[in-house]
Amino acid sequence: MMSKILESAQYIQSRYKTKPKIGLVLGSGLGIYVDQIQNKTIIPYQDIPHFKRTSVEGHQGCLILGDVHGVPVAALQGRIHAYEGHPMEEIVHPVRVLAALGIEILILTNASGGINLDFHPGDLVTINDHINLSGRNPLQGPNIAELGPRFPDMTQAYDPSLIEVMHAVAKSHHVNMKTGVYCSVLGPSYETPAEIRMLRTIGGDMVGMSTVPEVIAANHLGLKVAGVACITNYAAGIKAEKLSHADVKLVAEKAMVGFATILTETIGELKKLGKI
Repeated sequence: MMSKILESAQYIQSRYKTKPKIGLVLGSGLGIYVDQIQNKTIIPYQDIPHFKRTSVEGHQGCLILGDVHGVPVAALQGRIHAYEGHPMEEIVHPVRVLAALGIEILILTNASGGINLDFHPGDLVTINDHINLSGRNPLQGPNIAELGPRFPDMTQAYDPSLIEVMHAVAKSHHVNMKTGVYCSVLGPSYETPAEIRMLRTIGGDMVGMSTVPEVIAANHLGLKVAGVACITNYAAGIKAEKLSHADVKLVAEKAMVGFATILTETIGELKKLGKI
């Protein structure tokens, strides 16, 4: 595994010499954020050793290297998922490569279904905790000490100081950003109304099929992590309509203005505060 991580990182470094400070993972419909990145170097996943192609619509499958507010960033434009049949090692490989390149902060984004009745399509929500219901963990198997400890602490899997900065930025730009607990399920079928009632009972505010493996791997690596969910639909049973991925992607794209502002200005604020 370590040799694969190093091979991927070495190839990227041969194409882009600057050490990135912030890693971004851009979920369904949010990949167009890369338009905000300046001085871009674009590397398709298929060109990078040991990276897997994306197959889900709305996940373009490119690594974008450049800068935002003068801060070097590395953005994963799309991700692969366990429901596509990929093992956990492959799902978290890109995050481990970003860590090998030198990032200190990882900001993950996704499209989520709203479980909390106060969440509505188009809302942006910082993730302050998660419930892993996928039955998978990227740290299963022998521990690789070069990556992190056998039993990493997950008490603050999502860094409170990063959440605080995001909410301050959102408030200053008149964006009503919410916060909540993300439930991770395997998919690819959407949840049943009964499952959504269960998730609400155990404390879930939103649900999706990604993010948590990357968060676990990033915490294992010692990175500071933030997560932002775009609520793209009401979860099953809240409204009468059926769910579709096309609608999810469309709502995410419509939310891009507020999303882009918060993400870009958060990076600028972190630079101003000396956190990167």
